[in-house]
Amino acid sequence: MPFATILLQWFRENGRELPWRQTRDPYAIWLSEVILQQTQVKQGWDYWLRFMHRWPTVADLAAATEDEVLREWQGLGYYSRARNLRAAAQQVTEEGGFPTTIEGLRRLKGVGDYIAAAIGSFAFGLPAAVVDGNVYRVLARHYGIATPINTTEGKKEFAALAQSLLPASASSIPDYNQAIMDFGAIQCTPQNPFCDSCPLIETCVACHEDRVAELPVKLKTLKVRDRHLIYIYIRYNGETAIHRRPAGDIWQGLYEPLLTDTVPSGAVMLRQNVKHVLTHRVLYADFWLWEPAERPVLPPDYFWIPEQDIDQYAVPRLIELLLEELWKR
Repeated sequence: MPFATILLQWFRENGRELPWRQTRDPYAIWLSEVILQQTQVKQGWDYWLRFMHRWPTVADLAAATEDEVLREWQGLGYYSRARNLRAAAQQVTEEGGFPTTIEGLRRLKGVGDYIAAAIGSFAFGLPAAVVDGNVYRVLARHYGIATPINTTEGKKEFAALAQSLLPASASSIPDYNQAIMDFGAIQCTPQNPFCDSCPLIETCVACHEDRVAELPVKLKTLKVRDRHLIYIYIRYNGETAIHRRPAGDIWQGLYEPLLTDTVPSGAVMLRQNVKHVLTHRVLYADFWLWEPAERPVLPPDYFWIPEQDIDQYAVPRLIELLLEELWKR
């Protein structure tokens, strides 16, 4: 039985029921794919619902400010996704609607091959194969492919294979794309896949050669660096001081309290060496509370806000931990 036919049968019995699968609205589909790029479904679901409620159309999102979008995105991480989301919404609005070709979709800010294929397939019925982490894993294991997935050669090889496996019936392609992604998320999982109940076990190379744990192959290319941060939360006369992180550094456009190299006299330690792992670095942060008797002079890019208004500003997850510690006191 053909590979695609088996996956479609499995999908009819095991596929996930997700709200963005109940529509062909390219905006709703695009929004879900951007949110789920680096986020698990169970977490991304609530964010998708909130975004759709607050900005039900792409034009609504295009009209939002960057601060508003970042605040709604807070907690998802990889904040460039949120900035790209708003920029792409503005592109779509200016062009009068979503492009209906893969090439046109790729021109949108933050839209690569995978998201373009997802929108093209699910919204417009285009014969485009999606290739995400789940698809890489299923194909690498089933066909025994050891080419690293994060190399140019690997990306081309897997893209060509995925495209060749699309079902002949155009109407089945959207379901097939959903099927292979769900199969990777539910059946052929990264750790401890359910090989004994797998409908593809008879033809799975990795299973027969005992290579399931080895595939897919991914080269380690990032050098992870450590960075130590000292944050001072200032509380003075019902106000606190924050600033917005500039372009070109982590958390661009997000807000944070005083970041410094020295701890002022009288500050109280809240937490020490809080570990926060990012893709390319590991942060260790010390959190301090400082309640000075006089308003301190701060660097020019800091400004004062009523302490009660701090929830209106988008902050990194690391700063959320600081604020959670404060609210306990």
